[in-house]
Amino acid sequence: MTASAKRVVVTARSFGSGSSDVLGRLERAGLEVVRASADHDPLLLRDPLAKACAWIAGTGPVTVEHLALAPHLSVLARYGVGVDSVDLDAAACAGVLVANTPGANSDAVAEHAIALLLAALRSVPAGDRRVRSGTWTVSRGRQLAGTTAGVVGFGLIGRRVAARLAALGCSVVVHDPGVDDEAIAAMGHRPLPLQSLCSEADVVSLHAPGGTVIVDEDWLAHARAGQVVVNTARADLVDEQVVCAGLSSGTFFAYAADTLATEAGRAGSPLLAEEFADRVVLTPHLGAQTIEAVDSMGTMAVDAVLAVLSGGTPQHVVSAGAR
Repeated sequence: MTASAKRVVVTARSFGSGSSDVLGRLERAGLEVVRASADHDPLLLRDPLAKACAWIAGTGPVTVEHLALAPHLSVLARYGVGVDSVDLDAAACAGVLVANTPGANSDAVAEHAIALLLAALRSVPAGDRRVRSGTWTVSRGRQLAGTTAGVVGFGLIGRRVAARLAALGCSVVVHDPGVDDEAIAAMGHRPLPLQSLCSEADVVSLHAPGGTVIVDEDWLAHARAGQVVVNTARADLVDEQVVCAGLSSGTFFAYAADTLATEAGRAGSPLLAEEFADRVVLTPHLGAQTIEAVDSMGTMAVDAVLAVLSGGTPQHVVSAGAR
């Protein structure tokens, strides 16, 4: 690596915005830090990546085109856990090691899932709007304690959500085809096939990886009446038109999400319709945005960059590439 290539490109929006001096660590290691397009627009990344030896990337795509712009790149540190937006095969072919920060934001996202669930059950945003307009009418909500709570996806975040739900008095049922039923039962929860979970659960929290629609027409046909669904994972886990149909029919009591299909620039979500305003709770992908999580993600990403540039191996390697 030449001296001119000692640049770290940062495209993660919240990197360095916590309390830890992650930016200073990179600079004290003799690295030039260049912030660039969080959307990963190739035209805007062309110059920054040209001399980059490391890239701390947010949720934007990392494709063959991006990697071709970075001939000196040695390490891509995903600021977060998901790497579905990274072309891992292309990175391996380019000799770029890919690392991530698993667990760094798990507690933050788990807490946000619970916050959204409680807000939906008790119509907190709608109540706030009424008070601000001078109206003190009451809408009757539902309690969480005593319900059957379904968790779909039993990774780091799903497990934390399940533990919190159990502590709040729920009977927790879990579906994850990648986890042994015995392991789920050992944690005090009941494993179920997806359709059975859909039929039994009063509330459901989604924590599966993207790529497969879970809440679809078949889900709606089998869902327990008055169900509440929370999605802090991926927008493509739900068919938003189906959710609207479920809200209209009363099959769904409420829906809450930290993500929408419109994040990708498509037409406005039907969930934003005024008729659903009191039963849909939405946040702008802020589940991981706590000071603690930002510090942890930043620290782990910087650890990975410095390890590779000093000839070592990061703790959390997703894909290793050798030139």
